[in-house]
Parts: sequence; structure tokens; C-alpha cells
Amino acid sequence: MSADRVGHADGATKIVLRGRKVVGGCAEGEAIVTQDTISGWGGINERDGTIIERRHELRGRSFKDKILVFPGAKGSSGWSAYFHMTRLNGVAPRAMIFNKMTTKIALGAVVTRAPAITDLDRDPLLVIETGDWVKVDADNGVVEIFKRPREAPV
Repeated sequence: MSADRVGHADGATKIVLRGRKVVGGCAEGEAIVTQDTISGWGGINERDGTIIERRHELRGRSFKDKILVFPGAKGSSGWSAYFHMTRLNGVAPRAMIFNKMTTKIALGAVVTRAPAITDLDRDPLLVIETGDWVKVDADNGVVEIFKRPREAPV
């Protein structure tokens, strides 16, 4: 196994990615992953943390208490206001991992106050899957992904 992929006694495989801090802090939880950018204004319900954007692959799913893994933000600067409201309403993601840094997402991450990280050494959208357990240590630029063995098809 390579240095960034380690097997554990419980059958989980740990993968370590390194990146750049956007907002400091540490958090862990179950990942929710999308290949689609997210629109804040009109794309999320700030009262329950649900994605409501039409044609979004996660429509109807909530990022509350999850590690949100996504390519980045789209839409207007209202993105930060809506994500700020998710924090005030207690439905924000525990942490955010994204690929493309923009002023929208930087401001959104800051007002959400969730640990956030970008510019990882591997594409997190290719490594992390919905349901993986993820630890984000944004202060040190480290993301640990714990993959459980998948059940073989019958």
C-alpha cells in the first residue's frame, strides 16, 4: 500500500489527502458528494439544509451534519448569504471540501464557519464517495477518508 492508503483492523481503508486551508478547524462525519456545483441563492433551502435546485443530482438531500464534497459554487453572491443562514439555522455542513476557489465560495465558507479545504493533491471528487467517513483538519490541510469494504454483489 502507498503511504497515503492504509488498511485498518476493522476492514476500513484510510486515504489521506493534503490541501490548502480556506477556513480553519476540524470536523468529521459522513460525506455527501456531488459532481455538480451548488447554487446558494435558489439552490438550497437554508431552513433545513436541503438542496432544492432543479436538475441537481442531490435534489431533496440534506447536507446538515455532513461533510459536503463538491466542485464549487455557482450563481450570484447571494451564495454566502444562504450558506450563512444554514449556520444560523443549525443545518450547515460540518465541513466543506471543494475543487474550485472563487470569491463566492470563500465568503460562503467564512460565514458558514465550517472548516473548509481546497487545492487537494488528488481530486476529492474521484476519491471520496457519499457515505465515506471523512475527517477534515483544515488547520493542517489534511483530509482523512475512511472507506469501508463494499459488499460484493450476490
